[in-house]
Amino acid sequence: MNSINKKMKDSNLGTILALVILMAFVTILNRSFIAPNNLLNLLRQLTVNGFIAFGMTFVILTGGIDLSVGSIMALSSVIFVGLFTQMGLPVILALVIALLLGAGLGFINGLLITKGKLAPFIVTLATMTIYRGLTLVYTDGRPIPGDRDNFLFKFLGRGLIFKIPFQVILFFIVFIILYIVLRKTAFGRKIYAIGGNEKASFIAGIKTEKVKMAIYTISGLMAAIAGLILTSRLNSAGPQAGVAYEMDAIAAVVLGGTSMTGGKGSLSGTLIGVLILGVLNNGLNLLGVSSFYQQIVKGVVILLAVLIDRKRNK
Repeated sequence: MNSINKKMKDSNLGTILALVILMAFVTILNRSFIAPNNLLNLLRQLTVNGFIAFGMTFVILTGGIDLSVGSIMALSSVIFVGLFTQMGLPVILALVIALLLGAGLGFINGLLITKGKLAPFIVTLATMTIYRGLTLVYTDGRPIPGDRDNFLFKFLGRGLIFKIPFQVILFFIVFIILYIVLRKTAFGRKIYAIGGNEKASFIAGIKTEKVKMAIYTISGLMAAIAGLILTSRLNSAGPQAGVAYEMDAIAAVVLGGTSMTGGKGSLSGTLIGVLILGVLNNGLNLLGVSSFYQQIVKGVVILLAVLIDRKRNK
């Protein structure tokens, strides 16, 4: 265990160094990067991917994958807005229902994987399509506008506490909670054990199916939180929200040192990976790089992350 922790610390040091170099490079090219307003904007931008990446970390640590997070994000957000703008439910009740929906959709993924004995890639690829289809049916393919005058709805994505965006505060609170769960609880140790050797974990008495259902539920919940925050920030819930967000989340997790084969990685590494992608996106925007080229850069980063992971685990 000590050798694993040492490797994780070394991996984190490498990603921290990469983050510092990237920030220095962007600052040299455009000094406005380090302006306080831009840094706050950067933190706002990365929280959405961050929430999804946190949930994805739990999944990948068990050797799984969740391709449905973008669709869960979209479906949860349109249901949320529809419940209080079209059906007249209180915002707090609509919020709770949307979060439960996200967790429930994630639980369905876990149920199909464990009870159906199906590969996570196949299950979440199928549910990604199903959940996106349900979103399109519910919205008839059109975005649902929010309510700018509702304080709670507006506060989720645009509220400030002591001049710090609420979503940023929530982001770090969730990080701390999930970090403790993963590193300091028996549940967290079971996740690492399953990722290391699922058969041995089952023989040792770990209820692997229950753990897997729990981690996909967490992933769904994190996607729903991301969807609600993005919806509040944009004042609209669109059926195309969250498209390809799973790719950014996977890239952040792998950049942070979590192995795609499971059993190795950390939430702190994922946080650094999220920061790297956030700085990269923000820097490219400041430098006026076309969104078309940004897609190419993101793809290259994802490819490099997977190659690094493969080399790391040889």
